[in-house]
Amino acid sequence: MKAYSGTRLGIGVIGCGNISMTYLRNAALFAGVELRACADISSDMSALRAKEYGIRAMEVDALLADPEFDLVVNLTIPAVHFDVTMSALSAGKHVFTEKPLATSAAEGRKLVAEARSRGRLLGSAPDTFLGAAGRRARSLMDAGAIGRPVSGTAFMFGRGMEHWHPNPQFYYQPGGGPLFDMGPYYLTMLVNLLGPVKSIMAMATKGQEERLITADGPFKNTTFKVGTPTSVLSLLEFQSGATVNFGASWDVFRHSNHPIELHGTEGSLRLPDPDTFGGTVSLSERGAEWKNFESEGELYGAPNWPYNAPDRANYRMLGVADLVRALGEGRAPRASGDLALHVLEIMEATLASSESRSAVAVAGTVARPPLLGEDEARSLLV
Repeated sequence: MKAYSGTRLGIGVIGCGNISMTYLRNAALFAGVELRACADISSDMSALRAKEYGIRAMEVDALLADPEFDLVVNLTIPAVHFDVTMSALSAGKHVFTEKPLATSAAEGRKLVAEARSRGRLLGSAPDTFLGAAGRRARSLMDAGAIGRPVSGTAFMFGRGMEHWHPNPQFYYQPGGGPLFDMGPYYLTMLVNLLGPVKSIMAMATKGQEERLITADGPFKNTTFKVGTPTSVLSLLEFQSGATVNFGASWDVFRHSNHPIELHGTEGSLRLPDPDTFGGTVSLSERGAEWKNFESEGELYGAPNWPYNAPDRANYRMLGVADLVRALGEGRAPRASGDLALHVLEIMEATLASSESRSAVAVAGTVARPPLLGEDEARSLLV
């Protein structure tokens, strides 16, 4: 594997939709990252992003063929994650892709195998577990703050996408839904804290067969058919013996569940929304009052998003910076393809369990990524 220690990698972004703005903006924060061009199936979108961020707009095939680009950041829709990532790997590029890694575990395994056979690094979102809240929670867990983990809950409940996204249809097709779209944030955090999942029991339903788009845009006040479950409830059995109830739904207007709570033989840990990099982590030792660990003053925890009135921490591109460092050090990235594949296997087993109404074993396993220490986290910045 070619090492790039001390060198800035030339990066090309493929996919210029809404999420690309965060990556493109944050690229300037990190060392070893040189954003050079973007491409999209829509030349208008790539031209717009190129103008906004001072980079070149290119055709997808031209970007993949250009040796100037060492790493491709794949920000396309889930349905084409596999095709774009495979094309980039086949062109000899390292790849960091948005989640999910692919829309099936079989495709995910092909990507991991292709990267390995070519000596390329493969990384995947989410990288939010590397933020201030995730690092704090991991440090507390590793220090035995709650003892041996026994049980927990994780809930991602909301209204869905059609009330704010102008083109939400793809979120509700196979490879999407709350499980595949938002589940990776919760499941990646859980695997980071508890290790791999062994088996799953689940049930899934569709809240509505059709959805009405109310967001401003060309499809406002039109309906579309839902092609994947919009409410999933599951019981995850981890290889460690811990069990966690995980629910993901886009059929909920309001609720009072904490995003993640973990309970062990010595205490309880409460985590903020794993879709962001910051928030408050709370620890109760043997039933004592909650002790809060705020992250606003910590690295990758300060609110920086949205631009005009920041109220959350959003440091997407951190996983890319860690992948670049991993390349120079000859190690796997923390937000690795292997980790994303295991999360994909968990989600696929969840749907299989909901269809069979029986427990389903998770096909693979993975090692917990190493904790991102504070000094190393700081060294990733420019």
